[in-house]
Order: sequence, then structure tokens, then C-alpha cells
Amino acid sequence: MPAHHSGPGRPVAHRPAVRPAPLAPLVPLISLLSLLLTLLALPGTAAAATGGSRQRPFHPERDWMGSTVPAHEGRPPAGGGEALASVEGVDVSSHNGNVPWSTLWNKGARFAYVKATEGTSYRNPSFSQQYNGAYDVGMIRGGYHFALPSNSGGADQADYFVDHGGGWSDDGRTLPGVLDMEYNPYGSTCYGMSADALLDWIADFLAVYRHRTGRDAVIYTTTAWWKKCTGNYGRFGSDHPLWVPRYGSSTGELPNGWDFHTFWQYTETGSTVGDHNLFNGSYSRLKALAYG
Repeated sequence: MPAHHSGPGRPVAHRPAVRPAPLAPLVPLISLLSLLLTLLALPGTAAAATGGSRQRPFHPERDWMGSTVPAHEGRPPAGGGEALASVEGVDVSSHNGNVPWSTLWNKGARFAYVKATEGTSYRNPSFSQQYNGAYDVGMIRGGYHFALPSNSGGADQADYFVDHGGGWSDDGRTLPGVLDMEYNPYGSTCYGMSADALLDWIADFLAVYRHRTGRDAVIYTTTAWWKKCTGNYGRFGSDHPLWVPRYGSSTGELPNGWDFHTFWQYTETGSTVGDHNLFNGSYSRLKALAYG
């Protein structure tokens, strides 16, 4: 729009001064705006109000290996056989609190995996008691990371994991760390990411973990999730042991790229702690995995 100018000699009109409105009528509006800003600052509220991908409050204490599986996959029927030699073990997280390790040892558990981290902001507050407690009774132990690919990069989460309990030491009693890839507990199944983007994320995590520790991380996942979210990619199986959850009497079909599983989470309702697992091999082979 062209600018308008007054012509030569044209008098310029002057508007009467406007007196400021009194503040009193604005006080309720200011208070309402202040309350709205406070609510938007609460965890989860801002994302929900703006249509963000995380629609629920952060709840890492409710996220552990397999916690999302039954709601998506149910429990398969019984059938099939398994490894000829298997070693019993457990996995635990903060929801288990102080774990009675002597009880588990006396019931035959010989290894334990403990949740160390989630994303890049959560550390299991019970990690020390659980991780060191398993070691103190004689178990071979390791740490695991609950992945949140939509929150931060794979390299960042691998660094966070290693820095807060997910490292490895050549003592014959420490297992390589685990990358827990399962259904998104905060939104869309595949974290709102394409298969290629998820595979890049996983590859970044695995590469940094190997660089930091010298070990190839174990991958925990279900066949159904792997098919849906990675397109059933098959290249990781040559280097990374597989941990498969399936609550029945067999592991069933494995994800592409793996001819056998290394760990099998066979129940979420075991005694003393819920999640019980079997190592697919003898105790001497479990020790060999710890030694690397």
C-alpha cells in the first residue's frame, strides 16, 4: 500500500491525548495469563497443549525391559522347546527397590541385568544397591539402557549410559551393556521416526558404546517391534547378541539377522522379582561373554 503524505500547506490534524486506562480491570486478566504460563511449564503439559510428541508425563520408574510388551503383544501360547543348557538370571529396575539378592542366588539365579539409565536425564536411584548387590552374592552382572530415540541422539544416550553405570570392566563378572529397544511408552510405537532414522539412531548408539567400552552391546527387542519399526533389518545380528522377550515356553520367531538368541526373558511374573531370564548356553559360556 502506498504511503500517504499531507500535501504542501495542508494542516496536520492532531489527535487528542489518550489517557491511560486504569490498571484495576486488567488485574484478573494478568492473573489468568500468569496461571496459564505456570501450567504450560509443568512436565508434559506444554507438549500436550502444543501437539508435541510426548503426551504423557515422564515416568522412567515405570519403564523396564519388557514393560511395554504385554500391552502390545499379549502372551503367546505354550509350545516348543529351548536350549539344552541355560543359566537362570533376572533383570531389575527401580520398581524392584532393594532386591534380596541372597534369596535369588539361593533359588538359582546366576546373572543379573540392572537398569542404569533412560534417555539422557534419568538414572536408576536403586542402581548401586542392585548392581553391587548382585555382584556381592556372586552373580555376573551388567547394566541396561532404556532407549528414548525421539528425545536425543543415539550417541548422546550411549555416552550417558556409559557414564552412569553402563560401562564394562575385564573382571570376568561384568557383562556387556544392553540397549533396550521396545515400544515407546510416551507415544507412537516407533517414536515418530522412520525405519531409516531409527536404524541410524541404533547404529550411533552401538558405535559409541563400542568406542567407549570395547564391547558390542546386547540388543533387547521383540520380533514384532523390530519388524514394524526397523523393517526387519538384519545387519546387527552379526556382532550384537540378541535378548528376546517372549512370555511362554519358547522364544518363537527371532528378528532378521539372528540365528539364535543369547538371552531369553521368558516371564514377567517370576518369584522374588518378576522378570526372569535364561542364558542360551552353559555357565562357562556366560563367563566367556563377560570376559569378552
